[in-house]
Amino acid sequence: MSKERDREQSEDKLINAVGELIAEVGFEGLGVNQVAKHAGFSKNLIYRYFESLDGLIYAYMKKNDFWLNAPMEMPETADIRSYLKAFYRREIVEFRASIALKRLRRWELSTDKEFVVQLRAQREQKGVHFMHMMSQFAKADKAQIQAISALLDAGIVYLAIFEENCQMYNGIDIQSDEGWQQIAQGIDLLVDIMIK
Repeated sequence: MSKERDREQSEDKLINAVGELIAEVGFEGLGVNQVAKHAGFSKNLIYRYFESLDGLIYAYMKKNDFWLNAPMEMPETADIRSYLKAFYRREIVEFRASIALKRLRRWELSTDKEFVVQLRAQREQKGVHFMHMMSQFAKADKAQIQAISALLDAGIVYLAIFEENCQMYNGIDIQSDEGWQQIAQGIDLLVDIMIK
C-alpha cells in the first residue's frame, strides 16, 4: 500500500472517530487523547495530519456537512419543484441521521472559532449560488426566495438539533418519522407556492 493511500485511510479513521465519539460522549467530552485512542493511533498523528483537534473537527464537518457536499449543478429535470422537494428531504434525512452533526451544529451556535467562521462562509457561498440558480424558477422576487429558503434551512437544522432533547414542537412529534413527514409535506407546499 502506498504511503499516500495509508495516510488517507488513517485520516479517515481519525475523522470517523470524531463522529463516533461525539455520538457516544458528546462534543464537550471530546479530546485529542480520546480520539487517538478510539482510532487506534498516537495523538501525534492528529497533530501531523490536522495540526490540532480543531483541524480534525473541521475535517469532520467538511466531510459530512450537508450544504458543503450538496450538488450545486442545475438539475437536468424540467420539474424543478420535484428537484427542490427532494433536495430538502435529503437535508432532513442527513441531519436526522447524524447525532454528531446535530451536536456540532448546536455547539457551532456558541463559538466564533476561525474554522467555524470558515465553514459558515463556505456554506454561505454555496447557499447563495443555490439561491441564484433556483431564483430563476421562482414566482416571487429573489429577496423573497432568499427569505423563504433561509427559513426552510434554518427550520430543518433547528428542529433536527432540537429533536435529541424534545419530542414535540408546535404539536408535531419531531422524534418520529411521521412528524418529519408532516414537516416535509409542509415544505412541499411552500415549494409549490414559490416555484413556477
